[in-house]
Amino acid sequence: MRIGILGLGRIGAFHAETLFGLDAVESLVVADPYAEAAKTAAERFGADVADSPEAVLAAGVDGVVIAAATDAHPGLILSAVEAGVPVFCEKPVARTMTEGVAVLDAVRGSAVPIQIGYNRRFDAGFAAARAAVRAGELGTLHTVRSTTLDPAPPPAAYVAASGGIFRDCSVHDFDIIRWVTGREVTEVYAVGGNRGADYIREAGDADTTGAVLTLDDGTIAVVSNSRHNARGYDVRMELHGFTDSIAVGLEDKLPLRSVEPGVTFPAGVPHDFFMDRFTAAYRAELTAFTEVVAGSRPSPCTIEDALEAGWIAEACTLSLHEHRPVTIDEVRSA
Repeated sequence: MRIGILGLGRIGAFHAETLFGLDAVESLVVADPYAEAAKTAAERFGADVADSPEAVLAAGVDGVVIAAATDAHPGLILSAVEAGVPVFCEKPVARTMTEGVAVLDAVRGSAVPIQIGYNRRFDAGFAAARAAVRAGELGTLHTVRSTTLDPAPPPAAYVAASGGIFRDCSVHDFDIIRWVTGREVTEVYAVGGNRGADYIREAGDADTTGAVLTLDDGTIAVVSNSRHNARGYDVRMELHGFTDSIAVGLEDKLPLRSVEPGVTFPAGVPHDFFMDRFTAAYRAELTAFTEVVAGSRPSPCTIEDALEAGWIAEACTLSLHEHRPVTIDEVRSA
């Protein structure tokens, strides 16, 4: 099949390389506002270069991957749907929930499939955890812990435009908690602080946060995030039930050092970047998109899914600023 790529920044270029290596993909058509980025992709992957998103959609593509700046996501999704081209779009759907809901309303009833990029759903560990929960291996869940710790904060310009750590980083934890447990979040309480980069504080954001989520069956989920984890990129989940407890990410590349006598775990070189930690997941995610394009499976992460994680991020942001518990219904109806 022939796949278009809109946006060739860090993640777009990574997706281009991944798609180039998939057997189902025969050719790529790329577009980026920076001509040099498109030229590089053409040279590396034999891609055809288009001078605009419209030209990509008119180039006979079977599907399109949107990796452009967040502000462009709504318009590009709607253009692809109007053209009848299946869409893969990196999260978020839009910068604000109002815009995201508008996109959902605009595509409601369309037969064109849309997949939003939440790659943890395609990680082998998280998939195994979901299967264990669904099979009842843990018994009744009572506690979930989810962690995302970055090795270093992103640049100031990125932070200023990110919408905050809950919308940019924690939202991955929120999505995977929903996906693994099969439950919805009803209420949150969030805290945060700044112990590092001044520009994060100046942007009105926190560099380290914690959130307690109450799920609709009474399970408690604890989410921990930070922009400062010098040992590496740390993504983990623990699930504790009345029958058993399991963990995702407890492996030799875990960026954590044990000080217990005689303990050598973890013994590997720590993960240092999200592309290192989730290389296989990204490949599985885009393989799934080719199956969506082929019509052999439904979207594994819909706009509705992405918006549900977004509402949790909105609630946590409000909770942090107002120092109080916030229900999902409150932000949804605001």
